[in-house]
Amino acid sequence: MPINLDASPRDLSATRIAVIVPCYNEALAIGQVLTGFRQALPHAALHVFDNNSTDDTAAVARAHGAEVTHVRLRGKGNVVRRMFADVEADIYIMVDGDATYDASQAPHMVSMLQQHKLDMVIGSRVDDGTNHSTYRPGHRLGNRLLTGSVLWIFGGHFTDMLSGYRVFSRRYAKSFPASAQGFETETELTVHALELRMPYAEHPTAYSSRPEGSTSKLSTFKDGWRILKTIAKLVISEKPLEFFALLALLLAVISIGMAVPIALTYLEYGVVPRLPTAVLTTGMMLSALLSLVCGAVLNTVTLGRREAKWLAYLATPAS
Repeated sequence: MPINLDASPRDLSATRIAVIVPCYNEALAIGQVLTGFRQALPHAALHVFDNNSTDDTAAVARAHGAEVTHVRLRGKGNVVRRMFADVEADIYIMVDGDATYDASQAPHMVSMLQQHKLDMVIGSRVDDGTNHSTYRPGHRLGNRLLTGSVLWIFGGHFTDMLSGYRVFSRRYAKSFPASAQGFETETELTVHALELRMPYAEHPTAYSSRPEGSTSKLSTFKDGWRILKTIAKLVISEKPLEFFALLALLLAVISIGMAVPIALTYLEYGVVPRLPTAVLTTGMMLSALLSLVCGAVLNTVTLGRREAKWLAYLATPAS
């Protein structure tokens, strides 16, 4: 499916739209976020999920007309799990509470989702050019590498896998089995759409600087490492046959490389001069065979899990 799809604005007043905002210490920005979405989508319900903030995030959110829910378990992934479970709507708009995303693009993204019967629209970030540190080169490079890794493994055509600005169908929200705890949840959100072959698209949106005085919670290396670990876990859980087949091939190549000199010596002299090496070679070959068996068994389990998620998707009425 193409990354960008055109959609003409339509009347959204009859559609149940929920703006869901995960927040941690965003008192300086959350008011601007809520005001922007109230102007863009006057009929949308505003929900702020406060993740143990120590500032006035919750009070500011209530003052701007949002329903505030407190999530005790720290981490954005834990917040996303609660948001999808607790909020009832036809369309969900998830956006970070740091006032870096353009709320005016929300009606276009919602219209795109409806008109093209999509399950997810990602607001792909475009630097607005007002501040050179808005979208730092290190973050851009990391995003490209991580996005490329996921697309190479799972397929798809995303350009900004780590965007925190997304629109979801009800079917998506109610079939998403969230397991991530922190910022790696964006990777999980992307893979869920790819795994079930859901229709999706991207819509370019301006990415701005944070309000003066607010600070980012992101850590380039720490969060990047957590995302890489999440990708590795997803490969093992969602592509077990390919993973264990590759492991089996690696073990087989190493064992064959070790076995050839031993076999040649035996054929020439009739003795096995390096018995421990011969035993190790045999063990590695058996491990290769065992890896293939594990991959086949786990692949059956993965297919069953995927079918269960697809049935949960189909059980949710289309909005």
